[in-house]
Amino acid sequence: MALKPTRSFMFVPGNKESMIEKSAKAGADALILDLEDSVPHAEKAAARDLVASKIDWLVEQGQRLYVRINRSPHLYDLDDLLAVVRPGVEGIYISKPNGYEDVVTASSMISEAEWRNGVALGSLGLIPLLETAKALQDAYEIACVPRVTAIVGATAKNADVARALNTVWSPEGRETLYLKSRIVMAARAAGKRPIGGVWQQVRDLDGLRASSLNDRALGMDGELALHPSNVPVINEVYSPSQEDVAYYRGMIAALEEAQANGRASVIYDGEHIDIAHVKTAHDIIALAEAFD
Repeated sequence: MALKPTRSFMFVPGNKESMIEKSAKAGADALILDLEDSVPHAEKAAARDLVASKIDWLVEQGQRLYVRINRSPHLYDLDDLLAVVRPGVEGIYISKPNGYEDVVTASSMISEAEWRNGVALGSLGLIPLLETAKALQDAYEIACVPRVTAIVGATAKNADVARALNTVWSPEGRETLYLKSRIVMAARAAGKRPIGGVWQQVRDLDGLRASSLNDRALGMDGELALHPSNVPVINEVYSPSQEDVAYYRGMIAALEEAQANGRASVIYDGEHIDIAHVKTAHDIIALAEAFD
């Protein structure tokens, strides 16, 4: 099971029918229909029913779907899973795992829901948001869980990660540099995708762009979005530009010409390049084509 390239995962409150319907036009690569923090406790059962009722419609719109489920102090919510584990849902997001063991338990619960609902075993991916100190410490082990397709190293001002680590937020994100780099390393080592974010000052698009560029530079593949206005910025940052594609196509052509003349390297645009650089060029071009 592998997660296809995904620049933007946009949260949508699961108790707001109009927002769910509008979200299909937001341009996000994938939606996260949220049953957890964005839903008041008294509305959680109704939100579960609403989300379940909208899955088929959203799939018909061509929208990729994830659902974030609730948890108690002891276990993730099986009722949530039984309601939303069905064809068309790409995966499940879980918040605040206390460590590796919680993620393994959540994976087993998804297997149980797949079996009860007649869904092929292993159909749904699992993406944990690593928001506790223990989960961040266990990042590699969590990424190695077979059902896990990505791990999230998202941070926000005064939110769960900040509280868990007692960090003080800064726009530059210096206080989260280590933990985000740790997420990237763990995900890559396990062959999974690292996801970053999250920018909660949703009207500050310049700040979002700077934050997204920082996460992209660290090696994140995409990030969480909290508002439709943020999606275009995120998609742009995580997409190779036309200039990038032209540059890397030129690099490939330059090395091919050098190899035809019996050389293994060449000076291209003032820089020494060889096969290692061209492998990167092919990866970037393939990523651009994935989003065309």
